Amino acid sequence: MSEAGGEPSAAALGEEQVLEEVRAVAEAAGAISVEVGKRIVGQGEVIEQLLTATLARGHCLFVGVPGLAKTMLVETLAQVLDLSFNRIQFTPDLMPGDITGAEVLEEDRETGKRAFRFLKGPVFCNLLLADEINRTPPKTQAALLQSMQEYRVTAGGRTFELPRPFHVFATQNPIEQEGTYPLPEAQLDRFMFMVGVDYPDAEEEVQVVARTTVAEQPEPGRVLDPARLLRLQELVRHVPAADNVVRYAVRLARASRPDDPDAPEAVREFLTWGAGPRASQYLVLAGKARALLKGRTAVRVEDIRALARPVLRHRLITNFQAEAKGVSAVEVVDRLVEAEGE
Repeated sequence: MSEAGGEPSAAALGEEQVLEEVRAVAEAAGAISVEVGKRIVGQGEVIEQLLTATLARGHCLFVGVPGLAKTMLVETLAQVLDLSFNRIQFTPDLMPGDITGAEVLEEDRETGKRAFRFLKGPVFCNLLLADEINRTPPKTQAALLQSMQEYRVTAGGRTFELPRPFHVFATQNPIEQEGTYPLPEAQLDRFMFMVGVDYPDAEEEVQVVARTTVAEQPEPGRVLDPARLLRLQELVRHVPAADNVVRYAVRLARASRPDDPDAPEAVREFLTWGAGPRASQYLVLAGKARALLKGRTAVRVEDIRALARPVLRHRLITNFQAEAKGVSAVEVVDRLVEAEGE
């Protein structure tokens, strides 16, 4: 079976061709980082997690205070990957139809007959930025659930396929909580990563100010296109993961549940609920993508450990004890990884 353009699928590649593909992924990742770096200063770990999720067909939730270039980062990635891009500013009055689209009644001028036609909403794109997603009520947030999981939209009794690749990248402000609606656990679970975006260091902030206060702004170039990205995303699924790696990912997810007999003390003390099976699936898939980005042909336990924070942090529900002692979900993840070893 062939991909668009007549190229063989990843499953049909020989060993030598697979090695060439892996090298191509690592080179592309380097080129993407260079192009994104023309606009974004620093944030190396954030960019790496963004590329990992994109390669693994995942969605990302970015959490950071305003002014850290979260929106610009996503826009720049869409440009570098030549993806169709839409941005929705989530507000309290946003309706589900403003995201998915709506049926309108149209009249044929020649026959006078009226019929409903579905007008596609902004979700019909390759990369959707849901800006400040927690500012809209759960009813509207839920409009993204089907598209994020099934890559389709159902409206008016009909189902419409979304273009591939398809990603939802959302932003959230962690400090301003007035007038916000916390994302339900089912919604959070659809995001492969929760990516924390921190302040730049002093030297990086100097560069940010210097770059953004001049007349000419650098223009990033295109590195990949949608067809090539789809091919690389398929390649991720064919990266082998040894039994011990899969078992380690499952062990991490299960150990995050307070009622599990193997849960470490920190989990029992500070969590109400732990991660579900989707967490271990995402750990393995993202681990495969990270291996490719590093130029390797197989995922390692170190990949799973490196991705534990972004995959698990939003899937753990802390209790009053954690709040009283100032213990965050991220700290619990770190203690969990330390307790589980390898």
